[in-house]
Amino acid sequence: MGHLKSTNKPSRWQNWSDSVRGTPKQIWMPKRDSELIEGIEEHAREGRHMRVVGDGHSFTPLAQTDDVLISLDNLQGIIAVDPDRGTAVVRAGTRLKLLGDQLQKHGVAQENLGDINVQSIAGAISTGTHGTGVRFGSIATQVVGLTLATASGELIRCSETERPDVFKVAQVSLGALGVIVDVTLRVVPAKRLHFVSRRERVDNVLANLDRYKRENSHFEFFWMPYTPWAQVKFLNETDDPPSPGNVFGTLNKIVLENGLYWLLSETARIAPPTSRTISRISALGIASVSETDYSHRLFATPRVVKFQEMEYNIPAEHFPVVLAEIRAVMAREKFNVHFPIECRFVHGDDIWLSPAYQRESAYIAIHMYKGMPYERYFRAIEPIYQQYGGRPHWGKMHTLDAATLAARYPRWDYFRRVRAALDPNGAFLNDYLRRLLDADAPITPATSLYSGESSPAQ
Repeated sequence: MGHLKSTNKPSRWQNWSDSVRGTPKQIWMPKRDSELIEGIEEHAREGRHMRVVGDGHSFTPLAQTDDVLISLDNLQGIIAVDPDRGTAVVRAGTRLKLLGDQLQKHGVAQENLGDINVQSIAGAISTGTHGTGVRFGSIATQVVGLTLATASGELIRCSETERPDVFKVAQVSLGALGVIVDVTLRVVPAKRLHFVSRRERVDNVLANLDRYKRENSHFEFFWMPYTPWAQVKFLNETDDPPSPGNVFGTLNKIVLENGLYWLLSETARIAPPTSRTISRISALGIASVSETDYSHRLFATPRVVKFQEMEYNIPAEHFPVVLAEIRAVMAREKFNVHFPIECRFVHGDDIWLSPAYQRESAYIAIHMYKGMPYERYFRAIEPIYQQYGGRPHWGKMHTLDAATLAARYPRWDYFRRVRAALDPNGAFLNDYLRRLLDADAPITPATSLYSGESSPAQ
């Protein structure tokens, strides 16, 4: 969370949506890399358990701990930029908003981002956070190298060519290997995007789905439950200058999409049967917006209204039938929900624990306003995802166990082997990760780890 303070006394911590709480014995905010590395080794030697937190935007207990909670908020900023090589080395605790602003000063940018920019870069890559666009992978695919501090005090530098076994695990690691110290990103020349948002009938969106994905750099849509309407968003590169003081665009994002939506959401919380009416009101309030700005300013949208979320990655070819089944279940069960269903599209990758591993992907996210019961809704939708080979976003709610996840990820056992080799005593595990990874189960020795052999086929 952004308001953490360093303390050696037990302190209450909760994530952004208040779905996870903990009482860490210590909240530790090192101020130098050397302090971080030495402290990790000392804590591990004492048998302490450590978890790292950024803004606490994961809905799962990934960062939860009753021991040492590490914040890298004091370790932010750009270390070096090489525009000729198209790389930037950044501190792991750097928040995405700050990173975007600082990269722009160097004339470069990240090629793609999600729609929230409060996370740290290390947290974003470690959970497989993504944006949208069929020619772009998740944020982790932008990582070309990183430095990892392990419990033994070792500082591991890894990339595609240097310790590749570790690299493919570290790109999406769930924070289970050690603490990421810095990240080397592939960057592109700073670019401006033209953003268009409008209301459109969802049937028309689905009829034009392939064209919208193909013809736009970044395309996503939000279906408003119990209505025929969707909000569609398009982002494409342009040479046009930034829009001059778009007052309506700012008003729409801050006041309509947050302030007014909060009032409507509170109405739904107090009187749940009004949810479907509120969804229809929200659909009618979708504004047509057209603006141009630098990419990092347009990818993200302010999110003041809090919610709980479940999001799954599914093979892109199954997207139409999965969404159709979700709509059918909602029509039948009539859940008290007014939050839209978010649909995004991502290029496949070769990262071992990436939900987009070896497949062109669609992500479908469902939400429930904070304070409203979400369990029945999420429980009804999750089997649809799972029926079509769904893999959960690591930072979003799900119920899959280690056995099911092992069947979904071809490199699952390799991940566990590398994790066990780097952190044999589980200094970076909490109860949730221990269950999720089945960390106490026997692991066959990894014959290729550290042997100089190439990593397993991807």
